[in-house]
Amino acid sequence: MNYVLNLAWNLMKLYDLLCLEGLVRGLQVFKERIKAPVYKRVMPNGEIQKLIITEETAKIRPYAVAAVLRNIKFTKDRYDSFIELQEKLHQNICRKRALVAIGTHDLDTLSGPFTYTAKKPSDIKFKPLNKTKEYTACELMNIYKTDNHLKHYLHIIENKPLYPVIYDSNGVVLSMPPVINGNHSKITVNTRNIFIECTGTDFTKAKIVLDIIVTTFSEYCENQFTVEAAEVVFPNGKLHTFPELAYRKEMVRADLINKKVGIRETPENLAKLLTRMCLKSEVIGDGNQIEIEIPPTRADIIHACDIIEDAAIAYGYNNIQMTLPKTYTIANQFPLNKLTELLRHDMAAAGFTEALTFALCSQEDIADKLGLHISATKAVLISNPKTAEFQVARTTLLPGLLKTIAANRKMPLPLKLFEISDIVIQDSSRDVGARNYRHLCAVYYNKNPGFEIIHGLLDRIMQLLDVPPGEKKGGYVIKASEGPAFFPGRCAEIFARGQSIGKLGVLHPDVITKFELTMPCSCVEINIEPFL
Repeated sequence: MNYVLNLAWNLMKLYDLLCLEGLVRGLQVFKERIKAPVYKRVMPNGEIQKLIITEETAKIRPYAVAAVLRNIKFTKDRYDSFIELQEKLHQNICRKRALVAIGTHDLDTLSGPFTYTAKKPSDIKFKPLNKTKEYTACELMNIYKTDNHLKHYLHIIENKPLYPVIYDSNGVVLSMPPVINGNHSKITVNTRNIFIECTGTDFTKAKIVLDIIVTTFSEYCENQFTVEAAEVVFPNGKLHTFPELAYRKEMVRADLINKKVGIRETPENLAKLLTRMCLKSEVIGDGNQIEIEIPPTRADIIHACDIIEDAAIAYGYNNIQMTLPKTYTIANQFPLNKLTELLRHDMAAAGFTEALTFALCSQEDIADKLGLHISATKAVLISNPKTAEFQVARTTLLPGLLKTIAANRKMPLPLKLFEISDIVIQDSSRDVGARNYRHLCAVYYNKNPGFEIIHGLLDRIMQLLDVPPGEKKGGYVIKASEGPAFFPGRCAEIFARGQSIGKLGVLHPDVITKFELTMPCSCVEINIEPFL
C-alpha cells in the first residue's frame, strides 16, 4: 500500500504510470512476479518509414519524431487505454499540447514517406477526425471555437501566418498539429499497424513522449516490447532514427543511499530494492558501488537523488525509523521582514492604508510618466513580457501607489496610502545581475499637497527607527534637491547615518496628469535596509 501511495504521488513525473498497462507492469515488477521488460528498436523487413521536415516549420513547431507499432492487437479496453494515455500526456508533460502534440494513424491507410510542413490556412483542406466533409484550416478554426474539447488548443497556432500540417506521399493529410488529426487515417480497434508522430517546440519532451507511448503499448505487438524504427529527416539534411529507447548506466554508492534515506541496508539489498523499481541494479567494484541501468521509461531519473528517492519508496517511508536530529536549531524571523512588519503596524496607526501592488510594471510607469528615460532607471527588463503592463521589474513603489489612487478616485478625500515592498535594480556585481532593495513609500492625495503631513510621517518613521534629527550621532537631515518627478523647489533628499536613503516632496503636475489624477499629491520613498 505504501508503494501504491508513493506511486500516486509521483504520477506527475512517472509518465508510464498514467495508464493501466504501465501501472500493472510496475506493480508486477515491484512484487517480483515478473522482470522489467527490455525494450528494443528493430528495423523493418522492408523500406523504413520516413518523416521529412521542411524549413517552413521552423518558426511554428520545428521538431518532430516518429515510430511504428507493428502487428498490434487491440481490444476495446486496450484501444480506450491507448487513447486515454495520449490525452493524459497532452495535459501533463505536453503542457496542453503547447510543447508536444501526439498523432496516431492507421499506417495501412497511408503511403510513406511523410512530409511535415507549414502552409497558409487557406491552402490546407482535409476531412478532420469524425467529420464527413472537407474543410479549410480557416473554417476548422471557426468551427472548433465552440468545441469544448478542442477550443483550448486553438490559440497555439491561430495567430500564426502558417499552420503546421503532415501529408503522406499521396497528399493525404494525417494531421494539423496540435489541433486535429485527419479522418482518413483514424485508428480503430481493428488497426494492426500504427504510425505515431509527435510534433512540438521541445525536442527532448517530444522524444520522451514517443518513448512512453511505444514502450507502454509495445506489449500488445506480435513481437512483444519491440518497436519498429522510423527515420526523420531534418531541414538541414541530418537524418535521425526514432524512437531512441536509450538505456544508460549510473553509479551510486550504497553508503550514500543509506545516509540520505536514514537506513542501514546492505548494498545487495539496496540493489534489489532499486531493481523492484524497474531500475535494474547490481553491486560492483569494491562492494559499495551500485550500478543502475536507467530504462527509457524513466525520463525522470536525472540525478543521483532521484535514484535515492526510488530506493526510499521501495524500502517504504513508513519503515524508516524516526530519529531525533543530532543538532537542534531555533528558527528566527528574517530581520528585514521583522522590521517591515513592525513598520507596517505603525504606518497603519499613523492613518495610512496599506496597498499591495504588482512587482512588474510597464516601462512607461517607471520612466516616461516620472520624467525619466528608461536607461536612467537601471530597470531589469523582461525578455518575453506577456502584456504591456508587465515589461520591467519596478525600480520604485511610487507608480503602483499612484495607479491605486487613480483606481479609487471616488473614495472620500484625503487618500493616504503606503507600501513596504521590494524594488529591483540592475547590479553587475551579483551573479543574477540584479539586486532587491526593501523600500517604504507613502502618498498623500488631497485638495492641497499636504507636504507637512508627509514630512511629519517621515519624522515619525525616524523616531520609530531610533534615528534622531541632525547630522550628528548618526541622525537624519533633509536637504533641498531636484527630481524630474517633483515640483521645482518642493523636493528634498533624505540623508540618514551619512548616506542618501530617498526623497520626499510634492509631485510635479505633469506626473499627476499622466497617472490620470486631478489633485495635488506629495510622497516620500526611502530605503529601509540601512536601518537594520
